[in-house]
Amino acid sequence: MNEDTGEDCTTIEVARRLGLAVRSVQLMVDRGELQAWKTPGGHRRISRESVNRWVAARQGQTLSAGRGAAQAHRAQRVLLIEDSRHYQNLVSLLVKQQFPAVELHVADDGIAGLALVGQLQPDVLLIDILLPGIDGATLITSLRSHPAFSRSRLIVVTSLESDELQPYSFALAGVPVVHKPQLVVELPGLLATALQPVAA
Repeated sequence: MNEDTGEDCTTIEVARRLGLAVRSVQLMVDRGELQAWKTPGGHRRISRESVNRWVAARQGQTLSAGRGAAQAHRAQRVLLIEDSRHYQNLVSLLVKQQFPAVELHVADDGIAGLALVGQLQPDVLLIDILLPGIDGATLITSLRSHPAFSRSRLIVVTSLESDELQPYSFALAGVPVVHKPQLVVELPGLLATALQPVAA
C-alpha cells in the first residue's frame, strides 16, 4: 500500500477528526475498531474508509437514540457511559419516568463515550468507573481537556465501595458518586440538580 495515498490517515489526523486523544485512537486500532498498517519506518497509517464507517455507525446510534436533536431549542441531553445492560436499562427507566423531556444517550465504553461527547455536547454525563478499554477515572481526566466537556456536569455511578475508589480519587474530587445499589434512590435527585441551568 502506498504511504502517500489519500486512502489512509495518520493517527493524529484521526484523533483530530474524532475529537479524541491520540492514545484513544491507538486503543481503537488495537481493539480492531479501525483498520491500520505500519510504514517501513514504523508509523501507523489508518484506513480512511474504516474511520468513515466508524463515524457513520456512531452517528446512526445517536440519531436513533434522540430524534429531536435538530430542534432550535433542543431538549436537555444526558449521556450514560456504562457497559452493563442491566444498569443501562435501569437508568433509562428512571430517566423516562422522572425526566420525560430529557434525551438519554448511551455508550458501551469509554472510547465511544468520548466520541459522543463531541457530537452531543451533553448537559450531564453519567460515567461508570469500571469500563472496558478505559477506566472511568482516566476517561474523566481525558474529558476535562475536551472542549465539548466544558458545559457538561458529571455524576459517577459505581459498584465499588468507598475504599476501592481510592486509586481513582485523582479524578473524583468534587464529583457526586452514586453507588449502584442506591441508584434508584439517589440518582433522580442528583440528576435533577445537575440538569438545573447554570447560574450566570
